[in-house]
Amino acid sequence: MLHALLRSGMIQGRILLLTICAAGIGGTFQFGYNLSIINAPTSHIQEFTNETWQARTGEPLPDHLILLMWSLIVSLYPLGGLFGALLAGPLAITLGRKKSLLVNNIFVVLAAILFGFSRKAGSFEMIMLGRLLVGVSAGVSMNIQPMYLGESAPKELRGAVAMSSAIFTALGIVMGQVVGLRELLGDPQAWPLLLASCLVPGVLQLASLPLLPESPRYLLIDCGDTEACLAALRQLRGSGDLARELEELEEERAACQGCRARRPWELFQHRALRRQVTSLVVLGSAMELCGNDLMYAYASSVFQKAGVPEAKVQYATIGTGSCELLMAIVSCVAVERMGRRVLLIGGYSLMACWGSIFTVALCLQSSFPWTLYLAVACIFASILSFGIGPAGVTGILATELFDQMARPAACMVCGALMWIMLFLVSLGFPFIMEALSHFLYVPFLGVCVCGAIYTGLFLPETKGKTLQEISEELHRLNFPRRPQGPTWRSPEVIQSTEL
Repeated sequence: MLHALLRSGMIQGRILLLTICAAGIGGTFQFGYNLSIINAPTSHIQEFTNETWQARTGEPLPDHLILLMWSLIVSLYPLGGLFGALLAGPLAITLGRKKSLLVNNIFVVLAAILFGFSRKAGSFEMIMLGRLLVGVSAGVSMNIQPMYLGESAPKELRGAVAMSSAIFTALGIVMGQVVGLRELLGDPQAWPLLLASCLVPGVLQLASLPLLPESPRYLLIDCGDTEACLAALRQLRGSGDLARELEELEEERAACQGCRARRPWELFQHRALRRQVTSLVVLGSAMELCGNDLMYAYASSVFQKAGVPEAKVQYATIGTGSCELLMAIVSCVAVERMGRRVLLIGGYSLMACWGSIFTVALCLQSSFPWTLYLAVACIFASILSFGIGPAGVTGILATELFDQMARPAACMVCGALMWIMLFLVSLGFPFIMEALSHFLYVPFLGVCVCGAIYTGLFLPETKGKTLQEISEELHRLNFPRRPQGPTWRSPEVIQSTEL
């Protein structure tokens, strides 16, 4: 009997793991993968753009226009992500979490076709459109995947399961860096195949995700289908006692009874959501403005200054992605033991510490050449610190802080905010680097300090609590009780005269 129970638990744990992998491989993995693979073929795509223009007009493009075209190709990705984030909420409500992830692969298939035939067609415009489409796909999946997994996981594993999104993001970054090596698809003739390789994760998701269940919360609260919800719970949890979890879902359903799904702008109008929205905006912005993307951008030049041969810089860069992947796995294990607040405070505090040392090392590089090696160490340390806290925990906020009716809108707001901030950081970084020189990390240092302080003062701990318990605690924080003084009974009021 015990053996049968253990075997049943292993099977259900395997189904939950397969659900995580199926959602992640075509979800946040695609975000990280398409974010990193564009770096390897930079010069090849620029040459292709120039050759295409010259074949059309008979004249080569000026250098500044080649750079402009390349900037458009890169920046269309976060722009598409913004559109995808705005699309994610309506999709999650109308189609459900699982079907939205499946339908989202249409954008990936279209983008892969455009990438694969762009050179034969002699069209750099196809590359631009493809980048926009994979951005839309990334924007949709980055919002719906944590929602789907957070609603499907048991409460004792909800944080770890939701943080798997960060693991797949980091895994996508590393895989994009590896596939883009010159020995693989980084060859000058293979760049269309490199860009079109995003089709592989999409096909894997299309083949695996239909076999797995929809979010039980969506089935019960949004669709009102108790039988389908129970079937999904049995598939995810096994044939054990589901009465307690079903009772919790019914309580949440009762709390949402008669309510409709909130629209994004309505989140900012209700006092009952004040702390949730503030936390989402502050910490969502801090994740993109904390300087982690700066560390990735600055890594190659620091590696070169530190004496790493140019041919080996690509391998050192893979180390930066590997650091984030390692710490994402560690934080996934630690989040249910240490809690969300500890990881966020620790991550931002450590990033502020390493950023300070990084600034000092850059200021002293002319006097002490060895400080460049210290700067390289700070890059790795800062990425490790980002991976253990902000990278994963921030993505849980929209799932845990908002109820079923507000969650899709919250994911839309969080996703749109993230893509806008990513676009602004990418656009403004060259100017910041030129204006501040060695002190370029100081603004990001301030963001890290503010993120740690806000988390410590205002963010409630959600570890080990049901989503209904979290909602009740946030309601108490948004409507604090006034101190009770001595009571005084007023004279009877005559309603007709109000005297």
